[in-house]
Order: sequence, then structure tokens, then C-alpha cells
Amino acid sequence: MGLFTLLMYGFMYGPIAVLAFYSFNASRYSGHWEGFSLRWYGSLLQDRRLLGALQDSLTIALVAVAVSAVLGTLMAIGLARYRFPGKGLYQGMVYLPLIVPDIAMAVAILVFLSALAIPLSLGTIIAAHIVFCLAYMAVVVGSRLQGLDPNLEEAALDLGASRLQALTEVLLPQLAPGILAGCLLSFVLSMDDLLISSFTAGGGANPLPLEIFSRVRTGVKPDINALSVILITASALMAAAAEYGRYRGDRPNS
Repeated sequence: MGLFTLLMYGFMYGPIAVLAFYSFNASRYSGHWEGFSLRWYGSLLQDRRLLGALQDSLTIALVAVAVSAVLGTLMAIGLARYRFPGKGLYQGMVYLPLIVPDIAMAVAILVFLSALAIPLSLGTIIAAHIVFCLAYMAVVVGSRLQGLDPNLEEAALDLGASRLQALTEVLLPQLAPGILAGCLLSFVLSMDDLLISSFTAGGGANPLPLEIFSRVRTGVKPDINALSVILITASALMAAAAEYGRYRGDRPNS
């Protein structure tokens, strides 16, 4: 089992190690090593097209996460605390974006936008990203709600607090670790999304994954290796922070 585990980790992370190694290659061609250099990391800061694509991706991710954080938190609270007709069906619809393949979701969103004659733009990408970010927020915050004591809210109401005060001063502080974890995971997923963005992007929008994909069609260059290392490192740190926040939120004494 130890050898099998080592081989599996090598299969998964070996290509990433090779990519990171060649990102420091002084050669303009990834397959030929000419010495250690940081030139490709410096060239990223001078690539205006790449920086513009990064700005588009950050705008999409930040807006999508902000909207989904509010709506997803309220959705999770409503599903956990209240009963209403069709609740089971609604819960299934909330989790649907997590189950449906990305290609099916991308085609469905494109058909929907075409049926309403909505032109593709940066706004359509944001709306599409809100769809799957909302699902992740609802799942993460909902799992945090399962471990909370509802008697704390009832005690606050008995002591004279309004429902709004019980929500903002009692419930939301307890949900903060789950909300933070959901926001970080949603941000990483939005920044990394290629398929849905490619179906919903208009002529004036160029997210970073689309820019990278257009460049690697003719071969992977060292500057793309450097950019990939930066993105992998940032995504890993944010995913680790999200998991840590979720872990702290699930602890009874947190």
C-alpha cells in the first residue's frame, strides 16, 4: 500500500513538479534546459494582455463570490431553519450544479441566454459563475449550520432581541468560518473555470483561463509555466485556508 500510494502521488504531482522546474528555465523553449533564470516571472508583469485577463478574472470572481455569499448564506439558513412546500425539491435543485457536468451546464446557460436574446458579455460570465458558486456556498454554510445549537437564537429572542438582531449578532458570527470557507472555495473555482466561461464570454471579455488556453494551442512556453506555478500556489493556499476554516467551524468549541 505504501508503494502504491507513493506511485499515485508521483503520478498526480510529478507533472506539477516538472512544470515548476521548467518555469525557471532560461530557454525560450520548455523542452530544452539552458540554465536557471527568473526572467519569465518578470516578463509576466510586463504582459498587458495577460494582466488585463487577470483583471477580468478577478472582477468575475469577486462579484460572483460577493453575490453568492449573501444569497447562499440566506438560502442555507432558510433550508435549515424553515419548512415550506417543495422544500425537498428545492434542496435538490440547489445541489444540482454540483452534480451536472460543466459542459451540460455551460450549454444550458448558453441556450438560456440565446432564448432571451441576451448578448454575451462580462456580465453573462458573472451570472453563470454565480450559479455554481451559489451551490458551493449553500453546501458549505449548510454543513456549518448542522453543528449549531438553534437554542442560542431562541434564547436571544427570549431576551428581547429582534429576529434581525438574532441573525446578525448570534447566528452570523457562528457561521463566519463556514462563510469564509465557502467564499475561498468559490473564488478558486471561479478563477480556474474555463469551460463555462468559454461558452458565456462575449467579445469584450477575456478571463485568464481563456487567455492561457489560447496561448498553449501552439505550445507551452516558459512564461505560461511560470504563470501556472503562481496560479497553482495561490489556489492551493486558498483551498487550504478554506479547508482550515471549515475544520475550525466544524469543531464544537469553535
